[in-house]
Amino acid sequence: MNDEVDGKHGVQSLEIGMGILRAMVNGQRSMMLKEIAAGADMPASKAHRYLVSLIRAGLVEQDPASSRYDLGPFALNIGLVALDRLDRVRLGLNVIAEMRDEINQTTALAVWGDKGPVVVRWERPRRPITVNVITGTVLDLLSSATGRVFAAWMPKKAVAPLLAAEMKAADVPADLRTKAGVEAMLGEVRRLGFADTHGFHRIPGVEAVAAPVFNFKNEITMAVLVVGVQGMFDTRPEGEVVRCLKRHAEALSVRLGANGEPKVPA
Repeated sequence: MNDEVDGKHGVQSLEIGMGILRAMVNGQRSMMLKEIAAGADMPASKAHRYLVSLIRAGLVEQDPASSRYDLGPFALNIGLVALDRLDRVRLGLNVIAEMRDEINQTTALAVWGDKGPVVVRWERPRRPITVNVITGTVLDLLSSATGRVFAAWMPKKAVAPLLAAEMKAADVPADLRTKAGVEAMLGEVRRLGFADTHGFHRIPGVEAVAAPVFNFKNEITMAVLVVGVQGMFDTRPEGEVVRCLKRHAEALSVRLGANGEPKVPA
C-alpha cells in the first residue's frame, strides 16, 4: 500500500511518522536506526526515509558523531507546551476548589481564548446567596476583573483591538475611554498584582477580583477569580478574599515554573 495514500480516515504517512516518534519516545534515549525501525515495526530503509523528513521538520535530530537519533527541538517545544496546557488547567481546578473552601465565595478559572478571557470552570460556595458563573463565558477586558488582569500582562498586540472596541462602549467610565486612562488603570493592576471591579461591573450588584497565574516563561497563562455580591464581598487589598486570591495565584505560578518578575507586555 502506498504510504502517501490518504482517505476519509486520515493521512497514512503522518500516522507512520507518528509511529516512529512513538518508538523514539518509548526508547527513552537516543537510538540507532535499526532500534527505531524495530520499535516502529518497519524496515530500516523505510524508517530512514521518514526520519529524514522528521529531521527537516525539527521533530528529530541526529548526532553526526554517533549517528544516533533523538527528539528534536520542535518535539521538545511541543512537549513543553502540552505539559503547560495540561498541568495548568488541572492544577488550576484544584486551586479554585481550595479557594472556595477557604473563603466560601464563588471562585473560577479563566484562560485566554480567541476572543478574550474564557471561564473554564467555577466552584459554588456553601452560602444561601451566591453569584453563578457560566462556563464558556467570554469576559470583557475593561468591565471584568479577569479581563483587566489579562489586559495588564498579555502582549499588547493581542489585546489592543479588543480594548479599542470596548473603549467606545457607552457604559464604559469616562476615565477608560482614552488610551492614557486605560494604561493608567492597567499600570495600577500590575502594581497591586490583582484587579477588581469595585464600583463598575457589567452586571449590577456583582463584584469580582482576579489575579494572574504565570508559567515557566513568566508569561500570564491563566487567571483565578473570586466573584461575590456587592456589599457582601470584601475587595480591599488587605482583606481576606484578596489575600487568599493572591496567595493561591502566586503559589500556582511557582508550581508552573514561574520565577522572578512577570514579563511586562510589549
